[in-house]
Amino acid sequence: MIQQKNYKFWFCTGSQDLYGDECLAHVAEHAKIIVNALNASGNLPYEVVWKPTLITNALIRQTFNEANNDENCAGVITWMHTFSPAKSWILGLQEYRKPLLHLHTQFNREIPYDTIDMDFMNENQSAHGDREYGHIFSRLGMERKIVVGYWEDEAVQKKIGSWMRTAVGIVESSHVRVMRIADNMRNVAVTEGDKVEAQIKFGWEVDAYPVNEIAEAVAAVSQADIDTLVEEYYSKYQILLEGRDEKEFRKHVEVQAGIEIGFERFLEEKNYQAIVTHFGDLGALKQLPGLAIQRLMEKGYGFGGEGDWKTAAMVRVMKIMTQGMKDAKGTSFMEDYTYNLVPGKEGILEAHMLEVCPSIADGPISIKEQPLSMGDREDPARLVFTAKTGPGIATSLIDLGDRFRLLINDVDCKKTEKPMPKLPVATAFWTPQPNLITGAEAWILAGGAHHTAFSYDLTAEQMGDWADAMGIEAVYIDKDTTIRQLKNELRWNALAYRK
Repeated sequence: MIQQKNYKFWFCTGSQDLYGDECLAHVAEHAKIIVNALNASGNLPYEVVWKPTLITNALIRQTFNEANNDENCAGVITWMHTFSPAKSWILGLQEYRKPLLHLHTQFNREIPYDTIDMDFMNENQSAHGDREYGHIFSRLGMERKIVVGYWEDEAVQKKIGSWMRTAVGIVESSHVRVMRIADNMRNVAVTEGDKVEAQIKFGWEVDAYPVNEIAEAVAAVSQADIDTLVEEYYSKYQILLEGRDEKEFRKHVEVQAGIEIGFERFLEEKNYQAIVTHFGDLGALKQLPGLAIQRLMEKGYGFGGEGDWKTAAMVRVMKIMTQGMKDAKGTSFMEDYTYNLVPGKEGILEAHMLEVCPSIADGPISIKEQPLSMGDREDPARLVFTAKTGPGIATSLIDLGDRFRLLINDVDCKKTEKPMPKLPVATAFWTPQPNLITGAEAWILAGGAHHTAFSYDLTAEQMGDWADAMGIEAVYIDKDTTIRQLKNELRWNALAYRK
């Protein structure tokens, strides 16, 4: 099981000594009040840590470098309470390497009309200071997130909390290591890509292992450990024999239990957070990993089918971003399969051969065993369920040769019109925004893959912020998308991202 890290975010307030010590004392006091309020709000997933007011080049540079070196610091929130000369921030910003949020707020909500004087004006001038500070980011060409509004407002606090999850995804991206079992599916283009460039851009390490090296780890799992895990399966999931012999059924389930334990031990020993399999190269494995992979995804590992290491890494990043989220609905690897083109009922049936994460399940989860035409192995056990309803996002990271592009599509997840008793896989059904016809055409125009990293719990804004921080192109497909607009956007982006 991958454990959540206890990240924190530093709150750095900018000012200078032009207005005297009394003013600086007020600045520090106000910043502490804001930090305490943010932490008490319940709207932030991580703790905010107050830092002393930054007023000199040396202190700014020192603080940002300390943030760089603190493994528990996932980002810095900055606010200019008064006027802070922007040139003081240049060296610190140039050396800073983590996510940054520029909070454009002020301590007082309302202008104190009856008492306002020049002392108050000089002390409370975020409208001035934050513009000076914001200018230097634009001059330096640096990426940052800007949140504007009053710090006590719930909407502002939730925006900060949303950005925190993106920031953790940015920081954790550099820690993602993908274990590829065998290679990419033969003759398939979209699941491949430049692994060296991915490590440069995202920090991902993508390594291949011979399938039988992992199969040895599976074979080494004791029968006692397998029996214990199978008992957990039988207590947690519905068992659908559907006429199959019970003893034979259990033996097939035991194979998946051994794969889950062996794979997880190998992943932990080698420090990998995502895994890729390929049904065309299973070596000594008795079954295509199905139930085992589904369970590993539920534990926080990323996954991609048929050698799709990009999607595996994205699933891992998105699972990290949603960790600890109250009432989370789930994040999973997914694949576009087939359409429903009946007017008024349009949508895409989503599934995979076996590997859909049970975190997205709605209602009971069952274990089934059915033949699988691909892989040339015995019938694999898999978890079968239908997915939750509601809004979500489907993302696809593609390699265009000269750059990476992240497609982000808002989708509306629905229940299928009728049950599908003969389809022995987990499924979801969604309509892409703005509608199936435009959404599918836009996806194809932008080069989107058939595999996606899907989540109910993240927003297009969060994933777009992640892409911006990584310095890659983001293409949004949503309720406002038109094909004419999208074609122009893709043309402009081709120029903007030209190397």
